[in-house]
Amino acid sequence: MGVHVLVPVIFSFSLLLQRGLCEGVTKKQELALLPPRGWNSYDAFDWVINEADFLQNAEIVSKSLLSHGYEYVVVDYLWYRRRVKNAGPDSEGLDVIDEWGRLIPDPQRWHSSRGGIGFKEVAKKVHDLGLKFGIHVMRGISVQAYSANTPILDPIKGGAFEESGRIWRARDIGMTDRRCKWMQHGFMSVNTDLQAGRAFLRSLYQQYAEWGVDFVKNDCVFGEDLDIKEISIVSEVLKELDRPIVYSLSPGTIVTPDMAKQVHALVNMYRITGDDWDKWEDVRYHFNIARDVAAANLIGAEGLNGKSWPDMDMLPLGWLTDPGMSRGPHRKCNLNPAEQRTQITLWSMAKSPLMYGGDLRKIDEATLKLITNPTILEIDHFSQNNTEISDFISSKDIGSSNHVSSHSRSLKDENSPGKHVLTLTSCMDHKAKGWVIGTNDKELGQICWKNSLESEDQSPFCLDKREPLLTSHEESTQYQGKFHLLGMNTMELCLETSTNRKLTSSELEISSLVPCKKNTNQMWELNHDGTLVNSYSGLCAKKETLKATVNDAEARAWIATGRKGKIYVALFNLCTEEAMIYAKIKDLADALGLGFSSCVGTEIWSGQDIKPTEQLLSVAVGRHDCALLVLTCN
Repeated sequence: MGVHVLVPVIFSFSLLLQRGLCEGVTKKQELALLPPRGWNSYDAFDWVINEADFLQNAEIVSKSLLSHGYEYVVVDYLWYRRRVKNAGPDSEGLDVIDEWGRLIPDPQRWHSSRGGIGFKEVAKKVHDLGLKFGIHVMRGISVQAYSANTPILDPIKGGAFEESGRIWRARDIGMTDRRCKWMQHGFMSVNTDLQAGRAFLRSLYQQYAEWGVDFVKNDCVFGEDLDIKEISIVSEVLKELDRPIVYSLSPGTIVTPDMAKQVHALVNMYRITGDDWDKWEDVRYHFNIARDVAAANLIGAEGLNGKSWPDMDMLPLGWLTDPGMSRGPHRKCNLNPAEQRTQITLWSMAKSPLMYGGDLRKIDEATLKLITNPTILEIDHFSQNNTEISDFISSKDIGSSNHVSSHSRSLKDENSPGKHVLTLTSCMDHKAKGWVIGTNDKELGQICWKNSLESEDQSPFCLDKREPLLTSHEESTQYQGKFHLLGMNTMELCLETSTNRKLTSSELEISSLVPCKKNTNQMWELNHDGTLVNSYSGLCAKKETLKATVNDAEARAWIATGRKGKIYVALFNLCTEEAMIYAKIKDLADALGLGFSSCVGTEIWSGQDIKPTEQLLSVAVGRHDCALLVLTCN
């Protein structure tokens, strides 16, 4: 391993604060007042992007997208990893670090970083284009720094961090039992209860500020990898820095509104889904979680030095690569034009940050028009009262009543009026405290949802228990008190959360059953307080009964108010046939708490005039397509 030394620039945070820093404070108070927009390298380049490819895309952002509000250009993950044979996302020992164990760009891919200056030259070129520069970072400290046992930099005093008469090193703060789930050989948490652990995190973000970074995407600290301590420390550090930096969390797998409420005030963006790729299943997956965070009033809530925004991930449009390919872009987007319209319309109605993911050097005219559509951009930035109102709409197939649905096998009670599903939530969520030991004729009995045992309206919801599939005495001791959970009417399928990799949105159904195996993803434990905790994620299972009329609806609708009295209505057809979607004008008015009784307007994608008859909106919407209405109502 070649170690590149980065000479630290030391300054006193207290001195900076004493000086006032009026300009810096003002900027920090204005962070992310609108959902950020920009370009991210991941969908097109995976991790193998180099300096030339990045700056070429940045130049196009400046020329073609900056005037439409796209101002951030972000280098996604592993910019510090050497691109050598067998290198990949979970490789060990191939990163470039400085003498303090901090990651610096691979000089073979980022030529201007040679000499240990990091991203300073790249950031300067980005800033000269009128843009802002962002990077992706991982949780805690790298396994490589831990293995090398590098000293910790004291970011206030300079030099090695000393306390209690000794110099502190990486192995003093690294937590080997808290490694990143999808990059076990890459990163682990640091002990933030230690001054040295906090000093290390401070030294990282001080370095990013010195490079000229404006945006940090922090991975493996949210969702099933939630590390609220690290997020809180980083948030405090960013408040103290002279340079305003937008703070974004990723990947956000298995996120709930309860979890989002824990972090929104500490950050500016946070991913609420797994990786989104150009598959219809991924687009469809976003509807429920978008609805839930909107209902929880999380859109545009308080954030770090400004506001925060639930993030539904990059837009995988245009010229792309494949996930996990470790190569540059080589194919067109798999979503058809209707599905692309549906995606960007949902993103804008939910006010998600808009981060384009395709290689801009090969963007086609249709994609460029889509991501710069003025109505989409207006809604994304300036609309208010954004919410799903699917309760108030109805639909009817045009020409066919046959539906073809594809669902993974799930835990549900076919005899109940709604679908029973399991979701993961924080174990602090009181709604997760509902599990009890049941009885059956099997040796270990059952785990049942208490309310379903007491209800006369539905069949009991229970899962059979089984001893874990362990082989050694060490494993048996480690997993004492834990068990597998078998699906109803099956002896071969077990309940599993997720695998040791980043998941796409469509793969995040917690209710999926898979073949039983020796895997911590399948280990469960019943706590005394009635919570059922998963050994892999540390999150708890919660049973919900979802009404088919809302959650399984093939038609969805969002509504919002705009400037100058405009009303926005988005109607989505998720089924495989064209459908007529209906909505009453009165229901739209009631949903917004307004008193209008008539509306006229335009459907954006077709350009057709909308003139409701008998106080009823009715629009024909194609399969996987949407209608976006801009209405003036009286």
